[in-house]
Amino acid sequence: MTLLLTAAWAAAAGKDSYTVIISLDGFRWDYTEAYDTPFFDRLALTGVKAIMQPSFPSKTFPNHYTLATGLVPDHHGIIANKFKVLATGEKFSLSDKDISGNPKFYGGDPIWLTAKHQGVRAGVIFWVGSDVPIKGEHPDYWHPYSQSAEITFPDRADEIVKLLSLPKKDRPHLVMAYFEQPDAHGHTYGPVTMPTRRALESLDSLLDNLWTRIQALPVGDNVNLIITGDHGMTMVPANHQLYPKDFLKDEWVDCIRNDLPALVYASKPEYVDSIYNALNGVDHLRVWRKGQVPAYLNYGTNPNMGDLIVLPDLGWVFDKTEWPVCGTHGYDPTYSDMLVAFRAIGPDFKQGYTRPGAFRNVCIYPLLCHLLGLTPSPNDGSLEEVSDMLR
Repeated sequence: MTLLLTAAWAAAAGKDSYTVIISLDGFRWDYTEAYDTPFFDRLALTGVKAIMQPSFPSKTFPNHYTLATGLVPDHHGIIANKFKVLATGEKFSLSDKDISGNPKFYGGDPIWLTAKHQGVRAGVIFWVGSDVPIKGEHPDYWHPYSQSAEITFPDRADEIVKLLSLPKKDRPHLVMAYFEQPDAHGHTYGPVTMPTRRALESLDSLLDNLWTRIQALPVGDNVNLIITGDHGMTMVPANHQLYPKDFLKDEWVDCIRNDLPALVYASKPEYVDSIYNALNGVDHLRVWRKGQVPAYLNYGTNPNMGDLIVLPDLGWVFDKTEWPVCGTHGYDPTYSDMLVAFRAIGPDFKQGYTRPGAFRNVCIYPLLCHLLGLTPSPNDGSLEEVSDMLR
């Protein structure tokens, strides 16, 4: 049905359509309700307002690559910000660019390659995976992530306008851009704080100006704009930390990739039950054996999965390292604090439409394919799930 809808749209479109998607890291669904965001409020009145549910785990790398591929992390391979590669013993970590930049970890077909293989140009500004030679290829326009500190948010807005101003033969029909805020302040100060408020209100102003500039371009009337994010944010209060050493014997554990969730790799198969029994029933923790994670989380079958998956309750952490009072994420994506804001406007979106209920973020990939007239690669999403937002 998705393929039929896409084909029908492409045949009927008869126009030169462009799509810009912007991700604000840590863009919690209710920030626009709590803070002064006139641009986001105006988008809700003139375009589409919705809430998006991240995939599990509700972390940056797994979810940005999910947005790009339409695959849940368990299927595309970036199962966490940290995990052990069981075949080689390597330890994947975002901070180790030699490993995190290896294309062998990135499964699926990111939208920029789907577009490229079907003759549609894509320009990508710091989206997760865009600087990795996935299948030996990059987007038509891209940056090494190491340059992100040098290219400011206003610079990124300028680049979006420049890409849409290129001669027609060079102009990308898909532009994707990533902004690190309000996540950075959400972590440092917490989600409901003045610094986080200022970060989001600054982005609201910047994006308002960007949309005005886009609309003034010759192609402005044919541009669809989507603004969303990867996950929400919650506060971790003082004394909401559980330490692995308080429950587990050293000889049981090969390693723990501490994060949300924590992936525990047993030193021997016979210790899996010992670890499970020690953690099962601990207040503020859920623990599952690999392959026994509840189906709604779509997690636990990847070859690099830990023997056990340990997930704290909202606002709790399970880690050997001392945590400050701060904000974080990675929890069960059905928790309201993990949900993400979504706004869209343009010729293919309804006007003044508020979508009831949350939709899954795996639906972004088929939505982008639809807007661009592309045939999607296999994915876990559904265009039908979000078709109510379209005209």
